[in-house]
Amino acid sequence: MADPTLDSPGCALHEPYALQVLGDQMEPEFPAGCIVIIEPTDTCRNGSYIFVEVEGVRWFRKYVKDAGGAESLRAENPVYPEIDLKGLEWTVLGVIIQRNIRRKIKHYDYSHESETALDPSRRAPASDRLSQ
Repeated sequence: MADPTLDSPGCALHEPYALQVLGDQMEPEFPAGCIVIIEPTDTCRNGSYIFVEVEGVRWFRKYVKDAGGAESLRAENPVYPEIDLKGLEWTVLGVIIQRNIRRKIKHYDYSHESETALDPSRRAPASDRLSQ
């Protein structure tokens, strides 16, 4: 997914933006070609669909934190491997709050789950996040 708002300065960095899903990694919930609306944030909750940067690569995945505290990113399509986040530098760029498939809109609300704030030591400096 291309994201021009992350490359420009100003208030646009704090406003929701739309991206088009490419590929089948998040099917069937998010089929290729659908549009997602992302709310910029650096926090997420267990079960959130997120836009995330891991070791310099951007992903659209589901954030999962198990009972033991292990964190990972999962594709909805089971043919794609889970990304174990242990020991990796990663930053949440935003959470998916809406999906649009041919004008059929679905909203995602994460307010009923506990929030996970990222450990600041895992975050890339803000200047690095904006320059990518």
